Amino acid sequence: MKLISSTEISKTPIFRVTLDRAVDPDGFEIKRAIVQHGGSAVMMPVDERGRILLVRQFRLPARQYLWELPAGRVDEGESLLKAAKRELAEETGYRAKTWKKIAEFFPSPGFLAEKMTIFLATGLTAGESKPMEDERIEARWFSPREVSTMIKAGKVRDAKTMIGFCRYRGK
Repeated sequence: MKLISSTEISKTPIFRVTLDRAVDPDGFEIKRAIVQHGGSAVMMPVDERGRILLVRQFRLPARQYLWELPAGRVDEGESLLKAAKRELAEETGYRAKTWKKIAEFFPSPGFLAEKMTIFLATGLTAGESKPMEDERIEARWFSPREVSTMIKAGKVRDAKTMIGFCRYRGK
């Protein structure tokens, strides 16, 4: 496929929306409105006891509170790892000594140009969280068995958390 046009139709501080057209060598054309996003870093904090730190916050698009792995947008010019370290500290107060990339995926590639990268964060030390002014975050430790039960029971409905947990368990 060859991109033949991309026109910005909307812009917010977090993402842009473009109307894109692409064509393949046979002349088959695709037109889509695409949400352009700079990517997200996702952190899977695991302590020395093997517990997983999840955060709970109200997600307006989902219209509900969700338990999920901490995550945040990669700022322009920022590396994925730097974003992961910043977001973990902001949302939970924790800092990690060891970081390992465990997954990369596109959460909704039909209309969203966002890539999420999940990092396993270990060797944790506690600190003070500093969430953004529009975030109210509760952080809590769960055993792997509890996370598995929550996923099976539909109490964890967030894709990045399910993917991160599966990749972590399959390490």
